[in-house]
Amino acid sequence: MSTPSAPFRVGLIGYGLAGSAFHAPLIATTPGLQLDAVVTANPDRRAQLHRDHPGARALDTPEQLFEDADRFDLVVIASPNRTHVPLARTALLAGLATVVDKPLAATSAEARDLCEFAEKSGLLLSVFQNRRWDGDFLTARRLVEEGRLGRVHRFESRFERFRPKPKPGWRELADPAEVGGTLYDLGSHLVDQALTLFGPVETVYAEIDVRRDGAVVDDDAFLALTHTGGVRSQLWTSALAPLAGPRLRVLGDSAGYVKFGLDPQEAALRSGRRPGGPADHWGDDDPAAYGLLGSDGDAEPVTTDPGDYPAYYAGIAASLADRTPPPVDPRDAVATLAVLEAARASAATASVVRLP
Repeated sequence: MSTPSAPFRVGLIGYGLAGSAFHAPLIATTPGLQLDAVVTANPDRRAQLHRDHPGARALDTPEQLFEDADRFDLVVIASPNRTHVPLARTALLAGLATVVDKPLAATSAEARDLCEFAEKSGLLLSVFQNRRWDGDFLTARRLVEEGRLGRVHRFESRFERFRPKPKPGWRELADPAEVGGTLYDLGSHLVDQALTLFGPVETVYAEIDVRRDGAVVDDDAFLALTHTGGVRSQLWTSALAPLAGPRLRVLGDSAGYVKFGLDPQEAALRSGRRPGGPADHWGDDDPAAYGLLGSDGDAEPVTTDPGDYPAYYAGIAASLADRTPPPVDPRDAVATLAVLEAARASAATASVVRLP
């Protein structure tokens, strides 16, 4: 365990895309955190780890990490979805603060059980919902909170890709235990953002399809949510969108905000860029991609707030140091999973599902 003056030591489980491109670089560049060890048995990934983070040890199995639990302050789980619950429970049983990539679990019941266990143990549990710190979402949230749109009545949000051929990997497997498919992948972000902006949901209607040749798991989904406050959220995610719609559109009775294009942070991380000081312009949007605020015939570009994925792990470091709430409450993941479960039930019955 770390002393008060030493950085908190982090063990990362998984060094695929999530571990190598998101968690490891963000952990390594967060003051107060130290990437101490990474679990990956893949030789190519171990070689990449040694290039990217030469100070981090490579471990073969999660068991090796847990056998040495006293060495760590935090475990980050970025392994395949099917492993999230058992690894998180093992980490909590070992007395370790735990961050889990989304989705936290396959079901809301499993997620609720994990939350209750962490609460009874007095341990930090959080979910990596990094897209709360996308610049477009931060901008939309600010405009809503400032009242620039008036009374909001509709929120539209999309994460669309064009990948007409399924790629090998667990995300494309049909076994429900894998928790694959686009609904639980990008849909987790869409629903989390909608709940963060507009609160709990009363009803859910969904259309969920398998569109691509050779695909065996959902790759195209539409969700219509009615929030208790009256706002309606319409959410799209697809792997078969040759022309993407607006990333998001928020409509109020005074003005609207529409934004095309993705936040640049994922592309920057995948290309090897790392967050640095304020002079590096991390998360800055291309001015040509700024969204429009106003109404037809009277809309002007509005500067996109800088994206800030580093804020998540800065919040985790603060929680470890001061026992303040984590940047993402794990109970939020329970609510998100309840909506995704309702979406599956709606699509299966072609009906509107009312949440308790």
